[in-house]
Amino acid sequence: MIQNALSVLIKFFIGAVAVGALLNAFDISAEQVLQDIGFTPEAVIAFVREGFGWALPHFLLGAMVLIPIWLIIFLLKPPSFRG
Repeated sequence: MIQNALSVLIKFFIGAVAVGALLNAFDISAEQVLQDIGFTPEAVIAFVREGFGWALPHFLLGAMVLIPIWLIIFLLKPPSFRG
């Protein structure tokens, strides 16, 4: 599962670099694309910060509930004997 996710991320990274290099060859920059759709790099950074600012407290609250539940289930699970 983790290997599949890592493989997908590596393929995405390579594809993004290839497309970025191709667009750069045609003198198309990220700033131009953002301006064409009505964003600025600063607005995108602010949007990402607001997203993290919203998600982090919710993530921590969920983790404070899920980790003890997981721990209880883990401790109460009968041992498995593999031979």
